[in-house]
Amino acid sequence: MSPRDGSIAYMTGFENSFATEAVEGALPIMRNSPQKAPQGLYAEQLSGSAFTAPRHANKRTWFYRIRPSVKHGRGFRQVDHGLIRTAPCRDESSLPIAQMRWHPIAIPSEPCTFLSGLRTICTGGDVHMQAGMASHVYVANQSMGDDYFYNCDGEMLLVPQENSIRVFTECGILDAAPGEIVIVPKGMKFKVDLPNGPARGYVCENYGSYLTLPERGPIGANCLANPRDFLAPVAAFEDKERPCRMFVKALGKLYVTDLPQSPLDVVAWHGNFAPVKYDLRRFSPVGSILFDHPDPSIYTVLTSASDTPGTANVDFVIFPERWIVMENSFRPPWYHMNVMSEFMGLIYGVYDAKPGGFVPGGMSLHNALIAHGPDAEAFEKASNKPLHPEKLSGTMAFMFETRFPLSPTAYASSLDLMDGAYPDCWDRIERAFAPT
Repeated sequence: MSPRDGSIAYMTGFENSFATEAVEGALPIMRNSPQKAPQGLYAEQLSGSAFTAPRHANKRTWFYRIRPSVKHGRGFRQVDHGLIRTAPCRDESSLPIAQMRWHPIAIPSEPCTFLSGLRTICTGGDVHMQAGMASHVYVANQSMGDDYFYNCDGEMLLVPQENSIRVFTECGILDAAPGEIVIVPKGMKFKVDLPNGPARGYVCENYGSYLTLPERGPIGANCLANPRDFLAPVAAFEDKERPCRMFVKALGKLYVTDLPQSPLDVVAWHGNFAPVKYDLRRFSPVGSILFDHPDPSIYTVLTSASDTPGTANVDFVIFPERWIVMENSFRPPWYHMNVMSEFMGLIYGVYDAKPGGFVPGGMSLHNALIAHGPDAEAFEKASNKPLHPEKLSGTMAFMFETRFPLSPTAYASSLDLMDGAYPDCWDRIERAFAPT
């Protein structure tokens, strides 16, 4: 692997065109596909878009690898996909429509990797139409080692919650701890190792258009997520000649093939279709500085557009540390019914609208037009407290928001971790109407 001293290095920028080599002279100059690639490597292009996509939307990366991927593409056999589900997956649950919440899923004692420990909580849309998403949780106590994976169905947004992960991709290595995220492009081979022991986190599998930075509109040129804070890996490779396994997810089915060597053998690459990591604490929030609570869309880190302008296939929204200063205003999120569906998770700290039952590692689902908002405790406190400027510190919650209804899986519906008493958090909201 490279760098040769074993350290992890990165390049800055989002959707940039990068060029990097782990061995000097491995990257050809001027042409993408020379008659003979340098150092006995094979040139190969990974296309993330149609060849004729407009320049601003065209995604591709050129790899220079020890063996081409055609050596990885035969002998596949279908295997049990475990607890992984793919939309459409509408008939697994008979739960009535309601607000839903789950306590954290424990990391099992039996051996499990990132892949075997992937549990789908809900899905929406249709992978055949390249629209929608799935929300997963991963629980893992073993590194993937000689197992590798790529996803034909969508890109994967990894959100570590407990302990860090190391994501080794064809483009290189990214380390991510709680408070950071990793985006692995659709079709890119990778494995997840656990440098610091058992780990848990969330995954958004995005079937639709690629996640990108939202338009800032009247905000202007700065704030929110800035491109320079995203990090792409420098080239790193495994020159490993021993039996390995390659898993592939395609149209919801899981396949595996045996390989005599590692598929992460890319010695050099250039292009704009690459994995990235991002530290959510670098998000620069904006908000109200006089009155009223603005819409949560101001906290959008990344968005996947749909065919309806302003109505996302998926938005990735966070609720980070921030100052709250609004005068004569109810400061937590207000009660609302939303045409979008909201899957929420808590990475660390306390979420201001649910100070009690919503804990790190937990999750909630509020489907389209299901009313939700602050629990009775949060409402009472926010309605009566002195409105001094206050800072919400040590907190990081997030939301996968989508235009599609999200169907809980049979696994999620049968968990004894489902908080059946969740709707009770609004029971103590009493009538206060007193006409004069």
